[in-house]
Amino acid sequence: MNALPDVDRERAVELVQQAYADGRLDPAELERRLERALTATSARDLEPVVADLPDEVVRLTTTGGRVTRAGDWQVPRRLIVDSEYGGARLDLSRAHVPYGRVDIELRLTYGGAVIILPAGASANTDGVRTAWGRVACKAPGRPRPDTLHVRVTGELTYGRLTVRAARR
Repeated sequence: MNALPDVDRERAVELVQQAYADGRLDPAELERRLERALTATSARDLEPVVADLPDEVVRLTTTGGRVTRAGDWQVPRRLIVDSEYGGARLDLSRAHVPYGRVDIELRLTYGGAVIILPAGASANTDGVRTAWGRVACKAPGRPRPDTLHVRVTGELTYGRLTVRAARR
């Protein structure tokens, strides 16, 4: 089992504190969640602490260009990629992913997408619809303990989706 990185714990504490500041948590709930966040030993322990708090959503929109993310980038809990004529290439293999589960929604009319996962990660593409394209997921479909699970949803009308692990 991998040790929980301090950045993950700090992010959970920030989300809990923000929820309290926004009036979504009472003092007793704040205390309970902070204790759980500070004593968590894995991403699985940490996930219930923030699961019902507002998701961090990032929306990437383009009309005809390609959306590309690679290298050392911060992956949000929820990512929406919206493009009429462009595609997407999302490489999570060296990215910072502070969550145990990430949701990616694709809205691509004429473009395709490639999602590259870190070693050991799993993905579920059951929520992806396509009219003339195809979906190929070469990663395990069921979540595994203490590893990243990516849930991909959305619509690729004329494009195809490939989800695979990073090449060594």
